[in-house]
Amino acid sequence: MLMRHMFSSRVPNSLASNLIDREVKNARALGIDIMDLTDSNPTTAGFHYPTELLDVLSSPALLEYKPEPLGLLNARSAVANHLQHYGLKIDASQIILTTSTSEAYALLFKLLCNAGDQVIVPRPSYPLFEHLTRLEAIEVQTYELEYNERWEINFAKLIECINSKTRAILLVNPNNPTGSFLSTDEIDAVLEICLRNDLALIVDEVFGFYSMTDTPRGPSILDHDTEVLTFSLGGLSKSIGLPQFKLGWIVVDGSDTLVELTLSRLEFICDTYLSVATPVQFSLDAIFEHGMTITNQIGQRIRQNYSTLKNLIENYPASGLLSVDGGWYAP
Repeated sequence: MLMRHMFSSRVPNSLASNLIDREVKNARALGIDIMDLTDSNPTTAGFHYPTELLDVLSSPALLEYKPEPLGLLNARSAVANHLQHYGLKIDASQIILTTSTSEAYALLFKLLCNAGDQVIVPRPSYPLFEHLTRLEAIEVQTYELEYNERWEINFAKLIECINSKTRAILLVNPNNPTGSFLSTDEIDAVLEICLRNDLALIVDEVFGFYSMTDTPRGPSILDHDTEVLTFSLGGLSKSIGLPQFKLGWIVVDGSDTLVELTLSRLEFICDTYLSVATPVQFSLDAIFEHGMTITNQIGQRIRQNYSTLKNLIENYPASGLLSVDGGWYAP
């Protein structure tokens, strides 16, 4: 039976695993022990998770269901307080809760784009962009990040990508996998491009709380006062190493008029799904409080690993290690 016309083109026709995945599965089937250097699951990395995190999910109040499209106000306030801990002053009314950063992208693509519209993403960057955009029936263009002692945006290529279908520019800060924070000047320059071309700016800052320096975070889009409609994305998965708790957030910023229009439309979209679980929202203040011990462990680990990597590279002149500002990866 021929079924290729039964399914939409949003999902690839071929879903076969790639060569690397097949080789890994074959090796494991033969009992070969493999160290996966790409594994980013913090729950399998040997960190200590406080038992109090389980206690906060045992309150009888969690049995009460209070659907709020943008998220419960106390939970949004908890996110605002968490961001304030890092010097980012955000009002809870600007925050929308999601189940993940991936869902946040899906919501924003629905908000900003019609089918066939375009967003511009960095390269190299997060590999799921290809699938997230395809599932929303929108196109993607890429601008280059180039290495000149540090990773920098190729602004000529970025501007060249903009056309009548472009709706948003995406930044990843710090980038995955280059580990590079955007400079304040680069953020200002992108904001100017967005303002000039009437574009929204989406900034994935999920790794923003992990800096290789003594500072607790790098430059953020939320440090900038702008009229541009901007979205900063974060979540428990990376900020406190709890992907299983399934909570992300979007911070909406820009002119008062744009923010008001945006929030009303996002409320309509979120009300269609009501996807965020109630227990994690009720418990969010305590989750952040206890989860900071995990954040500190992850931060210490990545700095130790990077130091070890630099020392190893020194013994192999044919190899090189590019500069890393933060995040979980080193190129």
